[in-house]
Amino acid sequence: MVLGWLLLLVMALPPGTAGVKHCVFCELTDSTTCPGTHMRCGDDEDCFTGHGVAPGVGPVINKGCVQATSCGHEEPISYMGVTYSLTTDCCTGHLCNGTPDPTGGQLVGATTGLALGVLLLLRHLL
Repeated sequence: MVLGWLLLLVMALPPGTAGVKHCVFCELTDSTTCPGTHMRCGDDEDCFTGHGVAPGVGPVINKGCVQATSCGHEEPISYMGVTYSLTTDCCTGHLCNGTPDPTGGQLVGATTGLALGVLLLLRHLL
């Protein structure tokens, strides 16, 4: 019975329940990669990746946190003397604007590890 309640509790908690949302931050760049650093976002902010285009030049990108109301909008931005049309694509998960993890993601591993830990603990208690 206790095992069932614990598993229900683990499954009912949404990802990122620990509170703080982090996103990848990267200054505006014309590089094809933007590894960035982690930054803490506000409660009303989402992670974003900005994609900028301009005629006759290569694209630019940037990443960070943005007000949820700004998601999906296009705006002009100047970089290296060129005005780009920057579109902000948002996502809502923890570090969701980072490079995809080829191993399947940290959240899957953390959830699996937590569930196995609870099962092993209960095995020794019961």
